[in-house]
Amino acid sequence: MLFDPSRHEPLQAIEWDEMRVRDTIARIVSDTETRMTADGLWPAHPRDGNTAENPLAPFVPLYHGACGVVWALDYLAAVGAVKLQRDPFEHADALRVKNRAWLEENDSSDFASFMMGELPWLMLEYGRAPTEVLADRLAELISSNIRQPARELMWGSPGTLLAASFLHERTQDERWATLFRTTASQLWSELKWSEEYRCHYWMQDLYGSQSTYLDGVHGFVGTALPLIRGRHLLDADSWQEWQRCIVNTLQRTVTMEGDLANWRPLLVMPEDRKSRMLMQFCHGAPGFIVCLAQLPSCELDPLLIAGGEAIWAAGPLTKGSNLCHGTGGNGYPFLCLYQRTGDVKWLQRARAFAMHSIAQTEADEAAHGQMRYSLWTGDPGFAIYLWDCLRGQAAFPTLDVFYGDDAP
Repeated sequence: MLFDPSRHEPLQAIEWDEMRVRDTIARIVSDTETRMTADGLWPAHPRDGNTAENPLAPFVPLYHGACGVVWALDYLAAVGAVKLQRDPFEHADALRVKNRAWLEENDSSDFASFMMGELPWLMLEYGRAPTEVLADRLAELISSNIRQPARELMWGSPGTLLAASFLHERTQDERWATLFRTTASQLWSELKWSEEYRCHYWMQDLYGSQSTYLDGVHGFVGTALPLIRGRHLLDADSWQEWQRCIVNTLQRTVTMEGDLANWRPLLVMPEDRKSRMLMQFCHGAPGFIVCLAQLPSCELDPLLIAGGEAIWAAGPLTKGSNLCHGTGGNGYPFLCLYQRTGDVKWLQRARAFAMHSIAQTEADEAAHGQMRYSLWTGDPGFAIYLWDCLRGQAAFPTLDVFYGDDAP
């Protein structure tokens, strides 16, 4: 089966209501500003393992902590979605130091990590007040990550490849283009070939083990996204080789059931997980569609559309409205397909998931007595999805866009 029905729930038939959507965005932002603590952090959510008996320290990184909340608030203000009542950057310097200390406490020196490290803090600072000193530090971090063995977006060189793309887009400085090409060249040299599946893949050295992830956070298609985004920085022949590689791997690894499609989490699935298929951004078709949304070739379009149909057939996720493994993240592919095909049904489906997700967010807040304050796993990230549903465009946070004043 292409998805696990126990992870999904029936779609609530709630009519699209633009005013309710705008009110929800405003309420999420207002609550988030109010709940900022004196040291610039936000309370951990019970779903993160936080209990009264064993309280969890608030998180700091971009993915699930304060950096992501700061990013989301700044982005929503920059695109005109809200007006803020306070400066989300007022504690940024101290939080960046805290982020670094958190990594060191966990025996990690991965300060260049795009989603968990110091890099996004410095990128935000550079966006507000660019200096040569900051640019040199950013270049140093990106360069230090080129041979990082994780080979995925969260920790590895694909994340710093994406960062180089954002920085070049903002400054047109050739140093970022050079770092992009150098990183891409190293990734090309690290590709492996599977005789069994007749496609290329990467081995990810991640969390103490080796994996062959295909997904949009830790896997092959997550690495495809920054390559597609920065393809103009590559020479024509190099890009054509990359495009052939990406298209072939995605064609070789898809699973079809009738007119529906999904992709397994790993190229080589362990025997005890061969039947396990997920349908969420971090593992499954939603991440594949978002990561491939700007691919120039149309060869994969039938598979992307089949993936969209599978997401719709599976329905909303039970884990709430968040982007990584929730209904909001599963709605973004509909916006991508709307932009790619022009078929209004995809916009209607994105908005249907948005209304269901609002109900999920309200129920979760009532159950736990608080919102969930993070970008990828919580309500500020979901607010950005709602904004994109209002305008009918997909700009997935920190993957499609980093600087709000550069947003489409």
